[in-house]
Amino acid sequence: MLKVLSDEEIKEIQSITKKLRANIVRMIHNAQSGHPGGSLSAIDILAVLYTKVMKQFPDWDKNPDFENRDRFVLSKGHASAAIYSILAHCGYFPEEDLLEYRKFGTKLQGHPCCTKLKGIEVSTGSLGQGLSIACGMALGLRLSKKDNYVYTLMGDGELQEGSVWEAAMNAAHYKLNHLIAVVDRNRLQIDGNTEDVMAVGDVAAKFAAFGWNTLEIDGHNIEAIYEAFEKAKESQDKPTVIVANTIKGKGVSFMENQAGWHGKAPNDEQLAQALEELK
Repeated sequence: MLKVLSDEEIKEIQSITKKLRANIVRMIHNAQSGHPGGSLSAIDILAVLYTKVMKQFPDWDKNPDFENRDRFVLSKGHASAAIYSILAHCGYFPEEDLLEYRKFGTKLQGHPCCTKLKGIEVSTGSLGQGLSIACGMALGLRLSKKDNYVYTLMGDGELQEGSVWEAAMNAAHYKLNHLIAVVDRNRLQIDGNTEDVMAVGDVAAKFAAFGWNTLEIDGHNIEAIYEAFEKAKESQDKPTVIVANTIKGKGVSFMENQAGWHGKAPNDEQLAQALEELK
C-alpha cells in the first residue's frame, strides 16, 4: 500500500513552499538577475522531494552514510534559486547566505556548481544534459550494487534537445527503474509558449513510446506530488517520468503564466507586492 501524507504534513509543506517562494524572489531581487518563473513553478516539487522523499544528508560528505544518499540532478540549472532555497531550508548552509546569490565569487552561482556548494551533485545549466548524467549515475549505482534512487528535474523547453531522447532510450534499454525524472511542464520558455517555439506535444505519451513508466499530475498539489514519487518507486523494470503540470511564476500574480518572467528580476515595488502575496 502506498504511503500518504497526513493533513498536517501537507499543511506544513504548503507553509514551507510559501517561505521558499519568498526567498526566491528576495534572492533574485537582491541580485537583480535570475530566473523567477521556472524556479517558482518547480519549488513545490523540490519541497516534497527534499523533505519527504529523498534520502539526503545536509552534513554531506561528513556523514558516515554519505554513499547511501539518493542523487538529485537539476537539469534545468537556470532554476538555481529554487534548489538553493530548499538546500538552505534543509540546513546545507545558513539561510542568510541566500543573499549572496549571483554575487562575484559566491558559492551560489547563477547555475549550480558542484565545486562551490555541498548538496550539488553535478554542475548544470547547459540544457538537455541532466537526464544523460542521471542515467550514468543510475548505471554506476547499479554496478556498485547500490539501490539508491536518482532524481532529475527537467524543464519542458529542454525537451526540444535531442540528447534528452537519446538518454530516454538509454534508460529504458537498461531498465533503470531507480531513475525518476520529473518534467516541469509549465509550457513557457524564454521565447514564449513551448508549443509555438518547438512543440513538444504529449510529453507522457512520448516517454511511454520510449519505454518509460509515466505519471501525470498537478505539479502544485502536494499530495499528488508525493504519491507520484511513491508510485514511481514501485516500478520493477522501467524508469519513471512524472509529468508535472505547473504554472510558470506560481504564487506571484503578476509573474504567473508570463514568459517575460522567465529571466527577469523584480524591482522594489514588485518585490513588495510579491512578498505581500506570499504571506
